[in-house]
Amino acid sequence: MIHHIKGVLIEKNPAYVVVETAGGVGYFIHISLNTFSQLKEEQQVTLLTHYVVKEDAHVLYGFCEEAERALFRLLISVNGIGPNTACVILSALPPQELVNAIAAQDVRLIQSVKGIGAKTAQRLIIELKDKIAKGAFEVSDNFSTNYNNNKIEALSALVALGFAKNSAE
Repeated sequence: MIHHIKGVLIEKNPAYVVVETAGGVGYFIHISLNTFSQLKEEQQVTLLTHYVVKEDAHVLYGFCEEAERALFRLLISVNGIGPNTACVILSALPPQELVNAIAAQDVRLIQSVKGIGAKTAQRLIIELKDKIAKGAFEVSDNFSTNYNNNKIEALSALVALGFAKNSAE
């Protein structure tokens, strides 16, 4: 298993980065938008990684924080959620907000993530609720209302402009 990669940031994209290590090897690493926003225009970066071996590919996923990587590993342990879906979930919801949503059993918030239906959201909550309580994740009572208010305001604005509510969501 590759624990982390430290090197020079060659390319930065919202979906991936390329990090060149001291040996001259460039690693293509998939990242979430959360990790993308934390990466500054630094030359030297260190990314914690999760290595996935598939039948047709070997893929690296990178994270700036251990909490995000641990949450990613919990997400892929849920039946029906693969690494790409877990990355989409972590891109849509910051780790702390996702932990709070699971602890509060907020199916609607988890279901708001593209590609996550009601059954998958419920399964995710059922399977991870106890693991989150036992883990090193801090569940806060102060839910981020900024994210929800911004989303509601944006949705209202799009509907007012004539977009269908389903399309706007």
